[in-house]
Order: sequence, then C-alpha cells, then structure tokens
Amino acid sequence: MRYVLAVAETNNFTRAAERCLVVQSALSHQIARLERELGARLFDRTSRRVRLTPAGAAFLPSARQSVDAAERAVAEVAAAIGQVRGRLALGLIPTVAAVDIPGALRDFRERYPHVRIDLRVGASDDLIEQVEHGVLDVAFLGLPTTGRPRGVAARELARDRLVAIVAPDHPLAGESTVDLRRLSAEVFVDLPADTAGRVQSDQAFAAAGLDRDVAFEVTTADYITRLVQPGLAVAMLPSAYAPQLAGVVALEVSDAPARVEYGIWSRTGCSPAAAAFLDLLAIPHRTGRQS
Repeated sequence: MRYVLAVAETNNFTRAAERCLVVQSALSHQIARLERELGARLFDRTSRRVRLTPAGAAFLPSARQSVDAAERAVAEVAAAIGQVRGRLALGLIPTVAAVDIPGALRDFRERYPHVRIDLRVGASDDLIEQVEHGVLDVAFLGLPTTGRPRGVAARELARDRLVAIVAPDHPLAGESTVDLRRLSAEVFVDLPADTAGRVQSDQAFAAAGLDRDVAFEVTTADYITRLVQPGLAVAMLPSAYAPQLAGVVALEVSDAPARVEYGIWSRTGCSPAAAAFLDLLAIPHRTGRQS
C-alpha cells in the first residue's frame, strides 16, 4: 500500500521507488502482485505517464488510512514510553514568514532525531485539502483577510501587508511608496488565478475599481522574482518575505491588500510528532478548535 501511495503521489514508478528507498523492479513487482490479489489494475501505464484507474482511485483512500493508522499506532506506542518517532508530514507556502521553518526543523531534529520529516511546498488551498485528508500533519499558509481555513483546526499566526516588487532600474525604484492606481499601469507577474496568493491582490484592485495586466502566471514566488529582476514585470509579495529577495526593490503600497498566515492541523487531533512540532513553536493545539 505504501508503494501504491507513492506512485499515485508522484505519477512515476522511478520517483516512487526513490521515495520508498527500493529499486524500481521490486516496487513494480509488489504492485503487480497486489493487483493480481485484487483482480484489478490500479494504474494505467504508458511510456510517458502513469495514472490511476477507477479501481486505483477507489483503493487509494482506504490504503492511505491504513498506512496512516499503522504509522500512528507505532508512534503512539513510542510516545507512551517517552519517545517521539514516526513521520512528520509538513506543508508550507514558499512565502511563509510567521515561522522560521528551517530553524524550527533544526531544533526539532536535535530533539527528535528518530522522526522522519516529509516537507512539501505548495499552494494554500492545496495544503488545506491535504491536511483535511490526512496527507499532511501540519501546514503553514497564507490567506486573504476575507478567507479562513475550512475543514481543519487552525491558529492565526500573523498578519501582513503586501509590498510592490520592482527591478532596481524601474522608474518606481526610487520612490518610497506607491498606490494601487499607479501600479495598475504596470505589467504584472503573479500566481495562477483563483489561488489564495493571487486572490488577495485581485480583490484589492477590484475593490479600488482598477484593472491590471497580469501577463505572466507562475507557480512559485522564486520565479516571480526572476521575472521582476530583468524588468519584465512588477509583482506584489508579503512584506515580511520581501527581505529574503535579492536583486529587486520593495516599495510600500499605501492601499496594499493584507493577508493572514495560519498554522493548521487535523481537527481529529495531532500525531505525537505533529504535537511535538507545534509545541516547539508554542502553537496551542490541544483543544483542536479553530482560533
């Protein structure tokens, strides 16, 4: 079942084998054996891609629950004798700033060296869904002030405003502040439409009665910066994240949109590893209620 989950999540037998620390032939053999036992193919395989069959899609939720339950049982036994073991599946958006994730992971590994850490970077909406369905234990994300994480336990960590990001030789680079009306004349690079990181800017321009030209859509904040540096576009990113950027200039936006950063985890409770990580960050979680 672990092999099936790995293939389903990577859509690739080679990458799945690497994740599971086995050779590909062994992984393929075990999945084929499972398919014979089930009497159904779980994956359609071609030379270019791998995808779940309807039978595979039906098998996946219970397989994930079974694997999670087995790992949780082992971790609970370890916790009962004063040890924290197992896996910590952690998700975050690239621009998270309310928590020093590398520093927290360093301290966590020093305290709990037997915990295996699975770190995933993604969009806020995807992270919420993965926590809700048990794929991730804990995630850190950002949402517009008009939204809240649904289906998970959440704790607000920080509020921040967006700043404008421009190239060093951009005409605005010498200004101390700018407003949305002036920015609306620029060409933008932003995250894909309807993602949480994009919505906050779209809502702000719409509320001001302004249109803007988003000529470039990318999926990572890192690549947003790479398009801003040569002057292809301008962008808006959280002010707390901006100091990490090199080769660009950050400007205060007088009527900037805001966002809220959250830490989230399952409403049904935390694994021992997840609880230990949240405790290390001093994030209350024992009640399981949203705050």
